[in-house]
Amino acid sequence: MLEEITIDKLVHGGQGLGVLADGRKAFVWNALPHETVAVRLTKSKKDYCEGIADTILHQSPHRIEPKESIYLATSPWQIMDLEYENEQKAIIVKESFAREKVNLNSFSMQSDGKAYGYRNKIEFSFFGDETGLHYAFFNRGTHKKQIVKDSALALPVINKAAYDLLNELNAYDLRAGDLKSVIFRCDQQGGVVAALFVKPETFMKLKKPNSLKGLKVYHSNPKSPASVLTKLLYTDGDTTLTDEINGINITYDVCGFFQVNLPVFQMALQSIAAATKDAAYKTDMYSGVGTIGLAVGNTKTLVEFDKANVVMACQNAKNTDAEVVHASTENALEYITRDSVLIVDPPRSGLHKDVISQILTVLPPLICYLSCNPATQARDVAMLQDSYRINAFNGYNFFPRTPHIETLAILERI
Repeated sequence: MLEEITIDKLVHGGQGLGVLADGRKAFVWNALPHETVAVRLTKSKKDYCEGIADTILHQSPHRIEPKESIYLATSPWQIMDLEYENEQKAIIVKESFAREKVNLNSFSMQSDGKAYGYRNKIEFSFFGDETGLHYAFFNRGTHKKQIVKDSALALPVINKAAYDLLNELNAYDLRAGDLKSVIFRCDQQGGVVAALFVKPETFMKLKKPNSLKGLKVYHSNPKSPASVLTKLLYTDGDTTLTDEINGINITYDVCGFFQVNLPVFQMALQSIAAATKDAAYKTDMYSGVGTIGLAVGNTKTLVEFDKANVVMACQNAKNTDAEVVHASTENALEYITRDSVLIVDPPRSGLHKDVISQILTVLPPLICYLSCNPATQARDVAMLQDSYRINAFNGYNFFPRTPHIETLAILERI
């Protein structure tokens, strides 16, 4: 049975939001604001429901034909033009901050205008049938998989290497159930590396395709649904990559943290560099491999929890004065000081409460807060706003065709 509904707006998670005739809120994929759609419900609860629009009864002028037939499993915002996507992301950010009673002056989502072929990292799951192994993504909102050949979001060299590695895997009698996922990454020069995650504790030595610079094969704990790095089984070739960021060479590993859309990331980086150009001291918390802190210069301390990222950060910082600290940010509070500009790029959960407390105790002169989750960033800025004002704010479309949003707040001590 289909439910007819008119969509009011897009929400943070990426669905369209409307209200059913019975008063329940409905979160709907494949729907745009002001469209009337016939919805197939996939989840029905007492207070809300979720579904997918099967038929568009009244179509938005911003709707376009998606590039991929399996777009709901990959990038569900392929259904709108890029300019409208940027507008909708800005609206979602403003609503997130308004809920926390933080006023944002007018801002826009910055983009390089490229909607496809921008990602330097892609992770595929696996699916097997009588014809062999296939790459797959999980259908949105389900535990079912959708077979894919490649990704329209990935840089072409990644899709070529992915095709070659799948052919190599299909040369053996492998069960899809023994394979978890595979990550591909590439640098700006076109070098591609991969990490394959398998469930068995031993695994055959694969022939590395020529399109891959390096390959790592990891045993990943079968009890975990995620592709965790339980044990490295073997490495073939060099699995590190190097990119020039703001004139600085940054090296990173296939499984390390690095930005996936470098042209747009460098727009944000230029804003951070401009805001901090006169600072004698800078501290970069959640620093990853040192991408931001080292690229903007004069950074004295890089704090990072992940061991693999720390190894790369030490390598990247070896010809600088920066100290690399292996610790979680909440356990390295002494590096947040009154005389040092603070740069933070936390995970989606935002800043730890102890980090907020330390900031409010010592009051650094300036905070550059890059976020992949405007909702938690808004929460954190609200807790800081009695002591800090927003000096500048920008949104960046790091992830076109998806609901993901990146925002940068420059906070100045009052």
